[in-house]
Amino acid sequence: MIKKISIEQLIAGMHVHDLNFGWSDHPLAQGNFLIADDRTLHQIRQLGIRELTIDTDKGLDVIEPPSAPERDPEQTLKAVIESSAASPFRDKEVSLAQELPQARRFQREALLFLRFSLNQCRQGQRLDLAEARGLVARLAGSMLRCQDALLSLTRIRRLGSYTIDHSFNVAVYMMAFAASLEMEREIIEEIGLGALLHDIGKALIPERIINKPGALSDQEFATIKTHVAHGRELLKTLTAMPPVALTVVSDHHERMNGSGYPGGKMGADITQAGRMAGIVDVYDAMSADRVYQLGIEPRLALKRLVESAPQEFDTDLVRQFIRCIGIYPVGTLVRLSNGPIGVVMTPSRANLLEPVVRLLFDGSRQPLMSPRDIDLAQLGGEARIAGVESLAHLRIRPEVLLQQMSK
Repeated sequence: MIKKISIEQLIAGMHVHDLNFGWSDHPLAQGNFLIADDRTLHQIRQLGIRELTIDTDKGLDVIEPPSAPERDPEQTLKAVIESSAASPFRDKEVSLAQELPQARRFQREALLFLRFSLNQCRQGQRLDLAEARGLVARLAGSMLRCQDALLSLTRIRRLGSYTIDHSFNVAVYMMAFAASLEMEREIIEEIGLGALLHDIGKALIPERIINKPGALSDQEFATIKTHVAHGRELLKTLTAMPPVALTVVSDHHERMNGSGYPGGKMGADITQAGRMAGIVDVYDAMSADRVYQLGIEPRLALKRLVESAPQEFDTDLVRQFIRCIGIYPVGTLVRLSNGPIGVVMTPSRANLLEPVVRLLFDGSRQPLMSPRDIDLAQLGGEARIAGVESLAHLRIRPEVLLQQMSK
């Protein structure tokens, strides 16, 4: 839907339809683009315009009145945590260091399977459901032994492989999400199966549209939206395809206020698995770097989810997802208030703002000879997270960071 808003209502994640100003030679003049980061948002606010139009079908909708003050992401998320009931934590059966090698092997298997399956579907061949179910069972086993291992792997993204990486990540997040809701192992695997294949319908969308390095036209976006129907058609013909897995595929773009697609479902008409998938799909999409835009940091992506509930997302499920992965997800590089830089190893049981951190650099950004773990929740406020650091700025590859986490 095309909607006019004030410049004060504009936030990252919205899709600009028309900036409504006459500087036709300005790079932003034509509109029709997604605001991917705060830098672009700042550029628009510097133009001096008072009103513009957004497309709520392609980006976030207005979720706060114009007069509402902008809250710090940490405070917004802290309020959610404090207003939420306690969430169960699974005790690890094995350590992160023990599980990470297996988790990495399962990730490689999943990415190869997804690439092969997309090619199969493009050629009109049937997907191997038995292989998919076996793979998901292995992923679920790893998740239940030590969810932090697979969650840490979601930080690894390869430019140009968005659909495959995203499908793996959504499967991992969805199984962790389902486990945090204390679902049975069978249901966790069925939800994971649907999540792994939730975008399989994109195999039937022209690659020039899927990989277009820029804003999509209305016609191209309409074509993209058909991937949901394509995916359901590809999967429902497979014998023994679990119904809950199909609902993940069918409902992951539906929204609580009816603004989603393909059915425009509202509220309770969207299955629980579908509502979960909508949250996870958007979270991972916002966090991902793509050819045409940089992702936002996970903490800001979580904030966007909070701001979009209950209009678009189930509020209780958003809160549960935050409790599941933490405000600072596993693998996040953080700077502490007393100087050192480290990587988040696991959310704390006591306070999601105070995770367990493995210190890797001193206050001068020099590598520590002997990395060590500290639980911020046990320090009594002596140190807290002051900000999130970029791997690129510290010239660290995600794979190298994982090696540090596996010691």
